[in-house]
Amino acid sequence: MITKSIKHLLFAGWLCCGAAATLTSCNNWLDVLPNNEQVTDDYWKSKEDVEAVIASGYYYMRQCVPTYIKWGELRGGALYTQSTGDAKLQDFNMTSSHSLCDYSNIYKVIGMANSVILYAPQVDDDTYYEAIRNSHLAEAYFMRAYSYLLLVKNFRDVPLVLSAYVNDNASFDLAKSSEAEIIAQIKDDVKKALATGAAKGTYEEEWATKGRATKWALYALMADACLWSEDYDQCIEYCDMILNASDNFRPAFMTNTNDWYTMFYPGNSNESIMELNWDYSSNQETNNFSSLFTVTTSSPLRPTLDAVNKMKNETQTLRSRGYTEDGRMGRMLLATYIPDNGQMIGWNTANQYYIWKYYGTDVQDITGGARVHQDANFILYRVAEIMLMKAQALTMKGQGSYQEAVSLVNRIRNRAGLADLDATIDELDELTLLQEILDQKEMEFMAEGKRWYDLLWFGRIAGNKYKKQFIAQVIEGNQTTNQQWILSVLQDPNAWYMPLPQADIDHNKLLEQNPYYASTK
Repeated sequence: MITKSIKHLLFAGWLCCGAAATLTSCNNWLDVLPNNEQVTDDYWKSKEDVEAVIASGYYYMRQCVPTYIKWGELRGGALYTQSTGDAKLQDFNMTSSHSLCDYSNIYKVIGMANSVILYAPQVDDDTYYEAIRNSHLAEAYFMRAYSYLLLVKNFRDVPLVLSAYVNDNASFDLAKSSEAEIIAQIKDDVKKALATGAAKGTYEEEWATKGRATKWALYALMADACLWSEDYDQCIEYCDMILNASDNFRPAFMTNTNDWYTMFYPGNSNESIMELNWDYSSNQETNNFSSLFTVTTSSPLRPTLDAVNKMKNETQTLRSRGYTEDGRMGRMLLATYIPDNGQMIGWNTANQYYIWKYYGTDVQDITGGARVHQDANFILYRVAEIMLMKAQALTMKGQGSYQEAVSLVNRIRNRAGLADLDATIDELDELTLLQEILDQKEMEFMAEGKRWYDLLWFGRIAGNKYKKQFIAQVIEGNQTTNQQWILSVLQDPNAWYMPLPQADIDHNKLLEQNPYYASTK
């Protein structure tokens, strides 16, 4: 059978919620969790019961944020840790028993989504109108699809659980599904969510428009899945559903350089498509992931020397273009990072830097202020990423699409305070343009859990066409292990993914380990 821990996590979504959730505030709604193990058929009586399980799904997504960040960053060469355990991931020395292989919280989200997809259509409540039900289903489909895309990017092949199991006595073994099967399911989930037209563009409460899945989040997720699976035409199509939208309250790219930091403080900006919300001042909510980046922790995630040099170079460029340190300087100085002495002076020579976007409130607090409470939001998607996704897809379609790709890149560069890309379209080649796009993504999304996936996409495309360049970029950023070791390990594409948890391998007869790690079973 599936290992007991995973099985119970999946089963949690099929147990009832002891208290119905309300929509009166972010706190009352997002922090609801199932707390009674009643018979599932006796539980699903009202739309509030469904909302409680959906709230639980978001709760578990928020619990996943440290995992989202570490999985998306530690192998990418922009951030590193000196934690003995977590360093095994960035050094490509993972074992199947390591805690970072644990995908249990991801499957909790999937379990919640599966239960809503099964039981919401069966709820007999006169006030549970079809449009509300379909909106709930759209949120559940988003949760399930987003979670599986993360699993694919990190493990490639995993068990594909689509059923809500109604009791804890079910005994089963479950084999892995292939990446292609899971990607197909992700796309099918998004299409089902959108097909009814009930996926919302906005919610009644402002925080929910950014903090719950909308049609914009579904478009972004589909574009992400299509880019990953090299379906470039469909990626562009879904990017355009966001970029060309005319809705009054659509997500919109913020063009003002001085507005860049507002995406992180106070958050829920116009550019945001979806983010996981915390709010201490109104709801006494705090998270535990900003401590990953502060100097007060024993082993924070810090920018690597390679990333620091890139950030310094960008800031120097801004200085040469007239930006001053008494105001915001694009996305780098006083925004993405600061020196650990907390002073503006001497920042060029300071040896240690740390991420500021989850810790600070504005550039004015650089010398002594910071967030009083750890309640920064975590952004899943924002419009800048959609623009650069589209640029990637356009680049892969050939030189005839380079002009539009460069135009999108230049909008990102200009917002950061940089000049247009210094290149002639006719002289550009695919590799050069892709590297520029990936460089912009590294700077734009520092510590947002994106970098490793961008590099991995680069290494995978077109039958591992750029495998050599991919490995070189990983080596360039890594500063904690032997370069020859990384070069040797990454020759095997199976090593680009993590091992499945050993506990699941031990308890599930049909579950086979990732081939690179199979010898350690």
